[in-house]
Amino acid sequence: MNTTEPSNHYECIEIKIEKGIFRLIINRPEVRNALDNNMLAEIDTALDEAKQNDEVKALIIEGAGGKSFAAGADIKQLHARKPLEALIPGMQGLYSKIENFPKVTIAVVNGYALGGGCELAMACDIRIASNKAKFGLPELNLGIIPGAGGTQRLARLIGKSRALDMILTGRIIDGEEAERIGLANYYVHEEELHSKVAEIAAKVIKKGPIAVQLAKYAVHKGFDIDTDTALWLEKLSQAVALGTEDKQEGTLAFIEKRKANFKNR
Repeated sequence: MNTTEPSNHYECIEIKIEKGIFRLIINRPEVRNALDNNMLAEIDTALDEAKQNDEVKALIIEGAGGKSFAAGADIKQLHARKPLEALIPGMQGLYSKIENFPKVTIAVVNGYALGGGCELAMACDIRIASNKAKFGLPELNLGIIPGAGGTQRLARLIGKSRALDMILTGRIIDGEEAERIGLANYYVHEEELHSKVAEIAAKVIKKGPIAVQLAKYAVHKGFDIDTDTALWLEKLSQAVALGTEDKQEGTLAFIEKRKANFKNR
């Protein structure tokens, strides 16, 4: 794949743009990639950059250093937070932006994904965990609760009972268990991580971009409503897809036994 030079206007993250793939690397290994306010602001800006780039089909989020994906919020900043600050969008709003991102998002967890780091991974569509991965929500040890979507996304991913166990005990699980209970989609050894990421990314970037967006929308918005309404949402999303040029191209390419050339329209 052709790789562009990393963006140079970030301090806390590193960006590498390959053909169809936007790699966002959390780059504070000296503090286990802790998520401070500057880091969150840069991730937010990078999301906009990836969204506006029509060549980008998938967003990969990973951590630098090989020891942490992201070890949670900056505790010193957390100590200084006031009650009403919890009401601003903050980290929770950013992670909702990732969950609703119109392109496929993949979290590559090699090392610790704790607190806000675990919540960041859960906001992504797909999670790939290595044998070095460690997932946990230990916020109750600090006298607070998971506040960036952890209480909601974890229960939806692994079930309420398992989520309560992890949250109330602060138990940290490895990548193998995370895959077994549904917190991770894939589990591989570290030396196989790069090839697995490349394999999954190669599959998702071939899909019709409008169809990807509509499928994500139907799943997320239909998950917590009654089945009949959710099926109507699916039907309406399909109606939109059927009216696109990409649908014409995708079906014609199948008939002609060739690779589809989607135009995102």
